[in-house]
Amino acid sequence: MVGRRQQMPEKAKNLRAALGKLARDSRRYTLALTLALIGTSIATLLTALAPGYFQQLTDLLLAGLKADLDWAQINRVFFILVLIYVTSLIFDQIEGYVVTEISQRIGRNLRQRISGKINRLPFKYFNQTTTGDIISRVANDVDTISSTLAESLGSLFYSIVMFTAVLFLMFYTSWLLALVALSSVLVGMFLTALIMNKSRRYFVAQQKLLGDLNGHIEEVFTNHQVVKVYNGFPKATETFENLNGQLFQAAWRAGWISSLMQPMMRFMGNLGYLTVAVTGGILVYEQQITFGVVVAFTLYLRQLSLALQEFAQPAASLQRTGAATERIFEFLEADEILPDGVLPEGGKTELQVLSQVRGAVEFRNVQFGYEPDKPVIRDFSAYAHVGQKVAIVGPTGAGKTTLVNLLMRFYELDGGQILIDGVDITRVSRENLHQQFCMVLQDTWLFTGSVYENVAYARPEATIEEVIAACKAVGIHKFVKALPNRYDTVLDENTQLSVGQRQLLTIARAMVQDAPILILDEATSSVDTRTELIVQKAMDRLMEGRTSFVIAHRLSTIRNADLILVMKDGDILESGNHSMLLEKNGFYADLYNSQFAS
Repeated sequence: MVGRRQQMPEKAKNLRAALGKLARDSRRYTLALTLALIGTSIATLLTALAPGYFQQLTDLLLAGLKADLDWAQINRVFFILVLIYVTSLIFDQIEGYVVTEISQRIGRNLRQRISGKINRLPFKYFNQTTTGDIISRVANDVDTISSTLAESLGSLFYSIVMFTAVLFLMFYTSWLLALVALSSVLVGMFLTALIMNKSRRYFVAQQKLLGDLNGHIEEVFTNHQVVKVYNGFPKATETFENLNGQLFQAAWRAGWISSLMQPMMRFMGNLGYLTVAVTGGILVYEQQITFGVVVAFTLYLRQLSLALQEFAQPAASLQRTGAATERIFEFLEADEILPDGVLPEGGKTELQVLSQVRGAVEFRNVQFGYEPDKPVIRDFSAYAHVGQKVAIVGPTGAGKTTLVNLLMRFYELDGGQILIDGVDITRVSRENLHQQFCMVLQDTWLFTGSVYENVAYARPEATIEEVIAACKAVGIHKFVKALPNRYDTVLDENTQLSVGQRQLLTIARAMVQDAPILILDEATSSVDTRTELIVQKAMDRLMEGRTSFVIAHRLSTIRNADLILVMKDGDILESGNHSMLLEKNGFYADLYNSQFAS
């Protein structure tokens, strides 16, 4: 797998810092969220006042046993209770709507930022991170945040307000009963905090392992054929079972520990009911309080227990949200490529615009290494004249593809310059730079879309006539005509295309783009000899009038190159055309002869 899998975290990360980042990142919704929480506070406070009216109602009914019932007062208290609950319901509905809206907007915003961040990350980041892990952050982690906010934010705030209000009313009604009830509540709060602290590390591990598992599944299914041919499924299954087992353990521990919260709260609530009933009965017997106070305290204790239970579940969810938030902001805060106009050595420059590019390319003392003190290209200099076909050859690891990546500015140079028509590529925007190139790679890439959309990918405004002309030029038009809907046929994983046909479509795509500089990276290495001749003819048509850089292992395909650069260990050993290099009888001659030795 590309990149290294990280091990399960040994200790919990900073939950407060993660949630603080999420709060600061969501400041635009502060007003709406404040209004929603004010609504929740009103509904909660009204609900907290209800037991006091139940106390009055109980005392009125008990007083009626000794005398006539005061129906006027009873009806008044009953009406107030109904009004409290109806008003509370309305405010709860408003809060639910607003919080759901805000949480989904936060999720959408995070997905958009992650999508934009991907385009600003250097290639080095993707060499160190699995595709499945990135997908997991976009899908699983963002969904965890938005769903938790929607389901738990209101409950969390409700529980805090309810707990505070009920505690105040309990002490206001009877401080002695309040102390008795609070003893069980404090034990419950201590146990909740302990459980939250224990479960946090497992929620962090669960989110991380989920990304690792997604990365492994994506890797195996993307390379399904290779895995099958080399009987790699036992090894892949073993890795899957290992990751799945670790995920099971982390998820089980997180779920089991967090599931202890509500049963613990229910137990402490029941214990509180028992102590309040016994103590309240004694106080009623001694005529220190009325029976209505005991009824009110029973309801207060029920509200207190519900508040703690409401707090327990969101608190557990916040652990998962904290882990997801840390992973997302770790991604969003990763080092980006240099912005356009910022020079590698620091400072800024006024951007120039490449227009009407002729195609002269110069590498001037280029130095580069993927890691410090490990140079891949040491001191590379070369000049490609306008319209030249430049072939880059050499053994694996010589720096051929790296050279092209530097030309496209996928990586920044450690030293030297690359110039196009005399303009340093660090002085132009990347978008403007990439407009000057068309590419045909060894790995063909076709997306789910029509033939027309695939061929016109680089120029969506291209006419159907231009697409047809390009397909005719590369010899794929007859095949496209045989498709069910011709150029409107949707290409997907079920469309049967040979490697050669896919390659011809990518060559047609480059032809439609019509950029002045062409890059061919092992474009014929995956096809048979007969198909290679067809593809080679199509590429010859494509190279007409363009400065072309051709990376090739099959030296037979670049014998007609104007300039052949022979690379080894990041340096140019030899340069010249095919005949000149053979006459030198040097490294190129050895490479060439080794491919045609009997």
